[in-house]
Amino acid sequence: MNISDLIEPERVILDLRARDKTHLLRELSQRVAPAVGVDPNAIFAALQARESLGSTGVGRGFALPHARIDGLQHLYGMFARLNRPMEFQAIDEHPVDLVFLLLIPQNAGQEHVGALAAIARRFRDETTVQQIRKAADADAAYRLLTAVTA
Repeated sequence: MNISDLIEPERVILDLRARDKTHLLRELSQRVAPAVGVDPNAIFAALQARESLGSTGVGRGFALPHARIDGLQHLYGMFARLNRPMEFQAIDEHPVDLVFLLLIPQNAGQEHVGALAAIARRFRDETTVQQIRKAADADAAYRLLTAVTA
């Protein structure tokens, strides 16, 4: 699976403002809800429930909040670069400034595992991560996120 299977250019947000992790998850829920046709409160509750199992802050300034959502028909991604790093209870205790939201259909099998792996691979590449942090606009960030690598 490729990241281009999960997001489109209009789902890349740069310089998103959020006070804290809860506010960030609520903001992402509000932004994604109209596109997927699911109540934003249901999305937020699912994301909060997943976070209660353990932080999705995977390290090096990156978080991958994800949750299974009733009524969703397919995997759906959204990327946000925050206007400033924030505390996210990440595994390495570093603040987060890059966030890839992944919504998973409730009845999905294991296809989301491939999606999570593709996203994790992209954010393991430090050069790409630094380029995303410096991207001048959302289109440039989208191209970096979805570039096919050897």
